[in-house]
Amino acid sequence: MKYVAYHRTSTTDQHLDRGIAEIKAYCEENAIILYKDKIYTDQQTGKNFNRPRYQMLKEEILESGDVLIVTELDRLGRNKEATLKELHFFQDNNIRVMVLELPTTLIDASKMENSMARMMLETINNMMIELYASMAQAEIEKKEKRQKEGIEAKKARGEWGNYGRPKTMNIEEFAEQYKAVQQGKKKPFVLMRELDMAKSTFYRYKYQIEKGC
Repeated sequence: MKYVAYHRTSTTDQHLDRGIAEIKAYCEENAIILYKDKIYTDQQTGKNFNRPRYQMLKEEILESGDVLIVTELDRLGRNKEATLKELHFFQDNNIRVMVLELPTTLIDASKMENSMARMMLETINNMMIELYASMAQAEIEKKEKRQKEGIEAKKARGEWGNYGRPKTMNIEEFAEQYKAVQQGKKKPFVLMRELDMAKSTFYRYKYQIEKGC
């Protein structure tokens, strides 16, 4: 059995370091040694699970009997249906998921001798997980609704023609991320996936940086 830690943030999220710190603190307090002594991260949208490091964990690292640690359920995913599907996959493959924000998931039900207590704990976990998954999806739907309303308001004021489609991130943020490619530490297509950025946008930013625009 091995403990594997994972943390996801969006491209604009500033909570990567905080999430890593939370996992490290929990592991230290409970004498847990993480697999390869590291925390796997993706800086990508939570709408789907097409993330390089997450897929690597799922396909190449996690095995039956292992434990996956995440800080919050929405750090795993924000789409309720897709998130529950992933959790069912782990359950079917005997991979336990510990969510630090849900204390009941930190209890190993398999070690409980009382079958009734074990069944009750599993029921509570399933209910809480579905509730939190619903909340995560509601939050992203609310955000998308606000963005759509903002665009419609700009169009109504006649501002959208000059404003155009918002950039996925500003050029300064991209330049900082692109250093990994320039230094040969990361392939362009990998960074593109991590940033969840359209190919046309990625290469437009790349051109601006390399030409010093």
